[in-house]
Amino acid sequence: MRCPYCSHEDSQVKDSRPTEDGASIRRRRQCEDCGARFTTFERVQLRELTVVKSDESREPFDRAKLERAIAIACRKRPVEAARLERLITGIQRQIETSGESEVTSARIGQMLMEGLKGIDTVAYIRFASVYKDFAEAKDFEDFAGQVADAGRE
Repeated sequence: MRCPYCSHEDSQVKDSRPTEDGASIRRRRQCEDCGARFTTFERVQLRELTVVKSDESREPFDRAKLERAIAIACRKRPVEAARLERLITGIQRQIETSGESEVTSARIGQMLMEGLKGIDTVAYIRFASVYKDFAEAKDFEDFAGQVADAGRE
């Protein structure tokens, strides 16, 4: 494993343990050159996944993009990090176990919206504003009204 501080190729594993959800292994490492310590996470990858974008371009699936999108939507919201991690892991598992090697970005966006809907209404609306490309305040108002109406049912 390459050191993130000095880019030395070798590091020594000092400690390994499963994460809380059991979906990955957390490893504490120490660079053999500069002595810096850092943490890595190891996850099982069932298959190589490709994301088909709306313009038909393709790129490899990147879990970090899911993490960033959810982090932005949930910024300054009282949502536990563990709950978000479970959401991300659940979405990734659904995609990997679907049997398909390609998934559309629209499908991933829909899965994220469904997950956020059950976690935090504000984060759900924030994500929807980007995902659905709201152009003006009226779009927010209409969508928030739909969410509020659904919550009353």
